[in-house]
Order: sequence, then structure tokens, then C-alpha cells
Amino acid sequence: MSAVTDEILEKLKTLTLLEAAELVKQIEETFEVSAAAPAGGMMMMAPGAGGAAAAEPEEEKTEFDLVLEEVPADKKIAILKIVRELTGLGLKEAKEMVESAPKAIKEAMAKDAAEDAKKRIEEAGGKASVK
Repeated sequence: MSAVTDEILEKLKTLTLLEAAELVKQIEETFEVSAAAPAGGMMMMAPGAGGAAAAEPEEEKTEFDLVLEEVPADKKIAILKIVRELTGLGLKEAKEMVESAPKAIKEAMAKDAAEDAKKRIEEAGGKASVK
């Protein structure tokens, strides 16, 4: 790699999750592209370049969403701390997220990471699910 790409990669490693999400949004808007994975693993086609695609066999799900289902009032602070760790959000944003349960608190996670986060929330007294 070139020095420029190495430098960019090092800067990307220091971003918080929230900053990374904002960067993706800005890239999508600036270059009029989508960071979403193409359906069925197919390469993106130019608009109007093809007809309806044949039905693809369903792929195994590789990304999971962590949903905070329920937060008992007496466990709110412990769960709030975990949500802040998982999301990198500030106190106000994390508090709003916890108070608006049921709510997806983290999306597109690896299954192991989602299950681990669910376990941590449940150990703190909350209810969560992986979808």
C-alpha cells in the first residue's frame, strides 16, 4: 500500500462507532454510492442494465442486530453503562436509547459479539434479543 492509504487506514482505526457511521453516511452522500451489501452477493449493475434476477437461495445470515427489549428501573444504570460501552454513545444519547426500549442498540454485529453483548445485558438485569 502507499503511504497515503496506510495513513488513512491508521486514522480509520481510531474512529468511534458513531464517527465511523457518520463517515459512511458522508461517503454515500458525496459519491452517491451505497455501503449496503448487494442482494444475493451479486455485483451491482448499472441502473436499467438487467431484468429481474432469478430467485437466489437464501444465504446464511452473518449480521445480527442486538435489541434491548426491557430495562427494569432498578437496573437502568448498570444497563446504561453497558449500552455506552457497546455503542460509544454519550450519556444523553445512551440514556434516551435505554429509555426507549424495545430498541435496536447495535446493528450488523457478528453473531458471537451479539450473543456476548446480549449475555452482558441479561447479567446486568435487562432483557435483550439477537435478531
